Amino acid sequence: MKKEQFGGKPLRKKMNQERSTTKEKGRLCVNTCFWELRAATVQSGPFRPQEFPDVLECTVSHAVEKISPDERDEMKVSAKLFMVGSNSSSSTKNAVDMACSVLGVAQLDSVIIASPPTEDGVNLSLEHLQPYWEELQNLVQNKKIVAIGTSDLDKTQLEQLYQWAKVKPNSNQVNLASCCVMPPDLTAFAKQFDIQLLTHNDPKELLSEASFQEALRESIPDIPAHEWVPLWLLRYSVIVKSRGIIKSKGYILQAKRRGP
Repeated sequence: MKKEQFGGKPLRKKMNQERSTTKEKGRLCVNTCFWELRAATVQSGPFRPQEFPDVLECTVSHAVEKISPDERDEMKVSAKLFMVGSNSSSSTKNAVDMACSVLGVAQLDSVIIASPPTEDGVNLSLEHLQPYWEELQNLVQNKKIVAIGTSDLDKTQLEQLYQWAKVKPNSNQVNLASCCVMPPDLTAFAKQFDIQLLTHNDPKELLSEASFQEALRESIPDIPAHEWVPLWLLRYSVIVKSRGIIKSKGYILQAKRRGP
């Protein structure tokens, strides 16, 4: 078993975890971040909800293991970015910048984008992906990311993105909970264009607006939680290349106050 840094508390992660565990981790991370944020505001004086920031950036500063320059070449820093709702593509840049700052690195080795859930009956299209992918391409060109990938695209969606994109996806995650084996057409396309197919067990919606507001309300009862909405949740992993083990893993979250 491996040690995982999560929400400021070390824990033991079993092999073959259930899908629900991933969602519970995201919720625990949000709660832990809010508890720390509340503690900081109490130390600075009486808590005043009206003075709460319009943008919340949640991480657990004392628990994050920054990567020293001497060990950077030995580490692979990867991230999966879950876009929670329809928001500005600049959120993608904000997430990567914050992850780099938190971990003390200038560049992430890979980022996989999980686009926000579409409405019932609406299929994910290239139009949905383009704003986020354009920002990821800019980050690759500016050397903030080495490689970028996608999540849960079928063969048609992946082909459309590949043909349109300037910076091609180097990977695509497939959720085997809904697909026992890799679809042959997707496998053939990925092999033809050297796209790595990976598997994952993340739930379709890792953090909803409702669960975010519930966590905020539980941690800071005297705040009008309905005024804030989550923008994105980023999960990072720091892997020791030579040993193939996870050195640290955690979550970073950004939310904002609703506009008038």
